Amino acid sequence: MNHHPIKITPPLTDADVEKLKVGDKVLITGVLYTARDAAHKRLIELLDKGEKLPFDVKGQLIYYVGPTPAKPGQVIGSAGPTTSGRMDVYTPRLLELGLKGTIGKGQRSQEVIDAMKKNKAVYLAAVGGAAALIAKTIKRAEIIVYEDLGPEAIRRLEVKDFPAIVVNDIYGSDLFKIGVEKYKK
Repeated sequence: MNHHPIKITPPLTDADVEKLKVGDKVLITGVLYTARDAAHKRLIELLDKGEKLPFDVKGQLIYYVGPTPAKPGQVIGSAGPTTSGRMDVYTPRLLELGLKGTIGKGQRSQEVIDAMKKNKAVYLAAVGGAAALIAKTIKRAEIIVYEDLGPEAIRRLEVKDFPAIVVNDIYGSDLFKIGVEKYKK
């Protein structure tokens, strides 16, 4: 387990995610895309029709967030993570297209964990209860598609040192299971 945060900059390669191990702290600088269940549903519908996605997911990270409106002088409002389980049904399809990671809170299904191993992707937990801190790391936010969804529109965020922890790595390790095992002893 690495005690110094690992700096990562999307788009990520297989080699980048191979270095990340469960429990590692990471600091993300660069671009993140936001999407929650309503937006995911639309993305999958596009794929089902054989159409292209509105942004290339290859090498990218999707942050599960529905930010509150920005107050004057702010880039974004409160931007804390959403429960990731709501996206589980959609995630394997996006991982197959080269998505390299997702960021949220809570556990992922076994199906998603298996898809991450197969496609070399990671799941990161955004630091819970740190919505204000996270918002400070977001330097730019723009809606790229599905504006009608309001907070659930897909946004392109430019972040600097966005903090997260590796919950599932490409080796099939799960921070939640490790945590449970520790308490059983």
